[in-house]
Amino acid sequence: MSSHTDVCAIPGAPPDTAATALLRRLLIGLTAFLTLVDLFATQAILPSLAAAYRVTPAAMGFAVNASTIGMAISGLVVAFFSSRIDRRRGIFVSLALLAIPTALLAVAPDLKVFTALRIAQGLCMSAAFTLMLAYLAEHCSEREVAAAFAAYITGNVASNLFGRLMSAALADTLGIAGNFYVFAGLNLAGAALVYFTLSRTPSMLMPIAGARSPWSVYAEHLRNPALRVAFALGFLILFVFLGVFTYVNFVLRRPPLELAPMTLGFVYFVFAPPMLTTPIAGKLVARFGVRPACIGGLVIALLGLPLLVLPSLPAVLSGMVLVAAGTFFAQATTTGFVGRAATTDRASANGIYLASYFLGGLVGAAVLGQVFDGPGWGAVVAGVAIALGTSILLAAQLKLPAHAAATPTHALA
Repeated sequence: MSSHTDVCAIPGAPPDTAATALLRRLLIGLTAFLTLVDLFATQAILPSLAAAYRVTPAAMGFAVNASTIGMAISGLVVAFFSSRIDRRRGIFVSLALLAIPTALLAVAPDLKVFTALRIAQGLCMSAAFTLMLAYLAEHCSEREVAAAFAAYITGNVASNLFGRLMSAALADTLGIAGNFYVFAGLNLAGAALVYFTLSRTPSMLMPIAGARSPWSVYAEHLRNPALRVAFALGFLILFVFLGVFTYVNFVLRRPPLELAPMTLGFVYFVFAPPMLTTPIAGKLVARFGVRPACIGGLVIALLGLPLLVLPSLPAVLSGMVLVAAGTFFAQATTTGFVGRAATTDRASANGIYLASYFLGGLVGAAVLGQVFDGPGWGAVVAGVAIALGTSILLAAQLKLPAHAAATPTHALA
C-alpha cells in the first residue's frame, strides 16, 4: 500500500466497509467536479461576457465553447500516446497547468485571446479527464468499476450545476475577473486532491498496449463497428447539449422571461435531477441492456424539446431538466460502453470517444449559434430534434463485440 489513499480496491486488500466505499466514490466524484468545473461554468455568464466584449451571442458562444477544440485535440493526443503516459502524474500535471489559462482569462484583452485561453483550458481538462477514465478502468476491481464510473460521471454532472451557480454568483459579487481567479484556485485544489488520493499502484484490469504502434491501436478502434457507433453517438450527445444550454441563456435573459443575471444562475438547479439519475445508469444497463438504456435517455431528452419554445419559465425549466437528464444518462451509458467494446488500450479508445464528443460540442455551438442569430431559437430546437432523432437510430445499433459479450454487465458504468 502506498502512502496515498487508494481510490479503488487493490488485490489482496481487506474487504471494503460501507464507509470506505462511500469515501472512495466521494473522492472520485470530487475529482471529476474539479476537473471539469471550468468547462460549462462560463456559460452561466454568457450574456455578461457578450456585453463586456461587445459581440453577438453566436460569437461569444463560440469563444466560450472553444474549450471543446482543445478537448478534442487533447483527447486524440492522449489516445495516441496513452501507453507512454503515467496516469497519476498526467492527471496531476494537467490540473496544475489548467490554473494558468483560467487565471489569464481574467485579463483577456479581446475575444481572440479569450478564445485561445479557452482552447488551452480544454487541452488540460481533456487530458485529465481521459487519463482518469483509463485510471479507473485499470485500477478498480471488477466489483468496483461500475460504481467508480458512475461516481465520476456524477461529479461531471455536479460540475455543470455548481460550476454555473458559482460562476453566476462570483461574477455578480466579484466581477468577471474575480470569477476566473476563484476558478483557477479550484484547479489547483483538484491537482492537490489527485496528488494525495491517487495511488501509484500498477494497473489491474487491462495491460497498456506497450510495444504496439499507436497507429495500429487507432486503426483497431476505428475498425470496431461498436466503437464507431459510440464515437458518432458521443458527437451528437454534446452537439445537443451545447446547442441547448449555450443559447438558452440568451432566451432566459430576453423578453418574455427576462431573468436577472443572479437569477439565471439559480436556473441551473435543473442539473440536480440528473445528479440523482446518472448514478443508476450502470444498474439499468445491467438489467435492461445498453441499447434500451441509451435509447431511453435520448427519448427523455427529446420529450423536453417542445417545452423549450413555450413562453413560460416553468415549461422552459422542465424542458431543460429533461434534456439534461436524458443527455447525461446517455453519456454515462455510452462512456461505459466504450470501455467494454474496446479490444485494446482503453485509454486510447476513451480518447477517441472524447475527441468525437467534444468535436460535436464545438460543431453544435458554431452551427446552432448561426441558426440562433438568424432564424432564432425555434430553429435551434428543431436542429437539436434532428440530432436527437439521429442519435436514437444510432443507439439502436449499439452491440458489444464478441470478446465483450461474456463480460458481466455490472462492469459498465
